[in-house]
Formats: sequence, C-alpha cells, structure tokens
Amino acid sequence: MKNDKEEIYLGNLFKARFPYIYICSWEESRVIDIVKGIAKKKEIIHTERKVFIWSQTIGMVSENEYIDDTQAPLKALEYIEKNQEPAIFILKDMQVYFGFKGHGIDFFLIRKCRDLVEALKTKAIPQNIILLAPSVVIPESLQKDVVVYDFDLPDLDTIMYLLNEMIEVNKANSSIQFNVTEEDKIKLCKAALGLTYQEAENAFARAIVHGGNLSIEDLNVILEEKCQVIRKNGILDYINTDISLFDIGGLENLKRWLNKRNKSWNESAKKYNLSAPKGILITGVPGCGKSLTAKAISVSWQLPLLKLDMGKIFSGIVGSSEENMRKAIKTAEAVAPSVLWIDEIEKGLSNVRVNGDSGTSARILGTFLTWMQEKNKPVFVIATANDISVLPPELLRKGRFDEIFFVDLPTENERKEIFRLHLEKRLTDEYVTSEFVISENVLSYLASITEGYSGAEIEQVVVEALFEAFADERPLEETDLKKAIHNMVTLSTIQAEQIEAIRQWANERAVTATAQKDVVGTINKAGMKKDSVCEYTKPRGGRFIDF
Repeated sequence: MKNDKEEIYLGNLFKARFPYIYICSWEESRVIDIVKGIAKKKEIIHTERKVFIWSQTIGMVSENEYIDDTQAPLKALEYIEKNQEPAIFILKDMQVYFGFKGHGIDFFLIRKCRDLVEALKTKAIPQNIILLAPSVVIPESLQKDVVVYDFDLPDLDTIMYLLNEMIEVNKANSSIQFNVTEEDKIKLCKAALGLTYQEAENAFARAIVHGGNLSIEDLNVILEEKCQVIRKNGILDYINTDISLFDIGGLENLKRWLNKRNKSWNESAKKYNLSAPKGILITGVPGCGKSLTAKAISVSWQLPLLKLDMGKIFSGIVGSSEENMRKAIKTAEAVAPSVLWIDEIEKGLSNVRVNGDSGTSARILGTFLTWMQEKNKPVFVIATANDISVLPPELLRKGRFDEIFFVDLPTENERKEIFRLHLEKRLTDEYVTSEFVISENVLSYLASITEGYSGAEIEQVVVEALFEAFADERPLEETDLKKAIHNMVTLSTIQAEQIEAIRQWANERAVTATAQKDVVGTINKAGMKKDSVCEYTKPRGGRFIDF
C-alpha cells in the first residue's frame, strides 16, 4: 500500500516524541497498517517500536498478546504509564469519554491523560499515544498537549496501486476478463476518489464480479458506491436526473459559459494553469430555469449532483449547525469532482444580521465563505436565489462565485424554444398529434401571445391543453393551447413590482443568462416590436456580456 505522505509526517511526530497524536479517520485498519509499517522502519523513526492497540471491548493487545485487565480506559492508561519498552499505543474511540455529542465527560480520565504527558516525555525510551476516532473531540484542558492529524482519504496513486494489485491477484482466475487500458484505469480510479480504502476495494470487487469482467462500462458501479457515501451523510441529497442543457430553452449565454468550463478539473486544464471553477450564483424570476440548470450541469459535465438543503443544516442542538455545515462540505469534497447545489440559499443565510439565532447564521456563513474562498477540491457550487436582495453583501463579492447570472422572463425567441421542447417531449402519440403539427408558424404564434410567461408557466400551458384534449377523448388542437394561455394569470402580472425591483438590482450586479441574439424582435408590454438590442435592454435585468 502506497503511503509515503502519511509515513513521513507521522514518522516525524513519532521521532519528535509528541505525546498525543489525534488521528481523525474512519479507516481504522488502514491507519493501523500504516503505523505498524512505520514502527518497523528504522530509517524513519531510528528506534523500532512495538504497537499496542486498545479498545474498550477487548482491552490492550499487541501482536495477538492480550494484556489482562485493561478494558477500562483508566486501566489502559495505567498500563502505558508502567510500560518500559519503545512503543506506540493506539487508543480507539476515546472521544466518548471527552464529551462526544453530549455524553458525560470523564474528568478523572482527562486528568490522567494530562499526567501522562510529562511521564512520556521523561521516559528513557520513546513512546507515543495515538487517539484514533472518526471525529475530533478534545477537552479544553488537553488541547495544548494534542496534535491533530486529519488522515486524508486515499489519493489517486493509492487507489491506482489498489486497483493494479486487485487485477494481479485476479488474473489467475480465467473466468474474469480485464478489458481496461491505462486511461480506463485512471478514469475508474478518479471515480473512486472520495471513498475509503475499504470502500474503493469493495467497489472494484463489485465491478470485477459484475458480468465477469472489468471495463470502463463498470464506471457506474463505482459511482453507486459514492452515492452510498452521500446517503449515509444525512445532510446532502444525491439527485439522479437525466436533464441536460439541451433540455433547457434559451439561457444561451449561461450555457456557453458553462460549456467553456466543462472538464476544467481534468489534467488537460493544467497545461493552461487553470484551476477548477468555484461556482455560480443564479438569481431571477421564479420558474425561469434556475433549478433546471443546476440539474442539467451535472448531466452535461457527467458529475454527481449533491443538493444541500439549508433547513437540514440548522439544528436545535447548540453547535451542531456549524458541524453540519462542515460535514456537508467534507462530504462534497470527498466525492469531488462534483456539483453542489444550494437551492434558495437566501432562506438559510438571510438572518445573518439578526441576533435572534445567537449568531448561528453568521458562523455558518463564515464557514461557507472561507471554504468558497480557499477550497482547492473541484466542487462546483451552484446557488440559486429568488430574492437576492436579502443576501449578505460579503457573499456576492468577487472571489466567492465566478459569476452572478440573472435569469429573466424568457424572450420571444426563448419562449418559442421552450414551447418546442415541451411539445416535442409530450406529443409522442400519433393519435394525440393527428390534428396538431409542431410547425415554425405555430411556435412563433404561441411565443408572440405569451409575453410575460415564465418557462414553468409555458410548461403548464402545454399540460393544461393536453388535459383539455384528454377530458374530451380527442387529439390536441391549437385552440386548447390558446384557451390555456387565455385562462392563466401569470406571475409577471401578480408580482410586477417585485420583478421590476429584481431587474433593477441585476442591472448593475449580474450578467444576463439570455444571449443578445434572443432579445432581438422581442415584443414589449406595449406590443411594440424592437429591432435594436440596445433599445430593449432597459426593461430587462442584467448586463450583456457575450460569452
């Protein structure tokens, strides 16, 4: 197993005789194997060490030698104090005695831990204690004596080593075929990034027995294992969708921006010294494609889509909301490259300047902003907001998001394309379409009489028209669509003032998601057609930047 980075770092801590090393990891077996390997390498730590492993169920064990009467943590510490041989002691799950998730704190045990610090430093022989747990819980009185090491998940080289080893072991089995090139191996291993060593091994084992061979077609098996990681998290949701950017009518400017950044997390982007994009914030009129775009990005980029519900972040237990945010971020990074979708972000961060939540919103915002500014893992964040005016200004400044896009009510050209997509999607039966033909003239007419309709409302027009035909047990007719359009009261009518206020905000702060070519010929509310792009930009929101 390739562990050069961990061996060097931990080896230096052992040589420097750090008394307590807190290793945060779910991978107990991998950590123990690495520590055992270091303990035998004189070139790393000079003096070979004996490795002892303790748990409250078994007690202290070394090389299958069980030490009697050491199950109790205090007894284990007393044994360490008396031991007079070069050793490394690995203590599992000691955090339960340090006040983990509201459990009682064993102050007597903590005092014993502090007493051991001086004892370990003054012993003639080198000894270290490793506290091994999946989460970090350190009592305040021990914080100056403990060094924390966040044990990273396996990197690409480690997973490649694992895959090659499994292929070599299984080659003797003539019933298993391996149809993978070196490039295929890299893709499979990249898909496994974010899994623990054991999870990656299980995923590869599943892929190998699946169909009796291993090929690039088994990529989905690896991604299924990633989905398990997300589901176990409990805060993030894995969104499975088949919507692509081709299924979104209009928003060509936004689409071009996204297409130019596809695969920017791959090795090829390093030739240009490019880093993966941070993310985008999409605001605008409700029902105009913000959420649809978030879903489409993951399909077009072939990345897992994770949805963060801000309601799950805020919890009733003091301090747990901040921990939930850190947990969500860590999970998103674990399955990177990935797309993290935060829907209606303003609902979770609009109370930053309100003292009613004891500063929880401000702390969560601080954690999120720091991560957005400093993150080096390819997690593309797409945040959507209906009312961006309530968001704190520090979230909107450059450096957090790569761009802020404004999605306005669709133009005539965009409405035409939206009608085309929804009609073609639903009109698949010859009987239903026997009286109706999707022609350019029909699409142009429908688009011309739906000024002020959102994309969601156009979809509903198609649905209502089909229900009209279905109720009469006849084919769809153009009059059904006209009737649905006539009967609908649009959001642009109900909330005209709010939409105008959003547009005013976006004119100086956001880039329009609509391409300039789609604005030409749009009908305004007065029914006058404009032939000049510039002449029509005023009543619409967002600045024109041609991507």
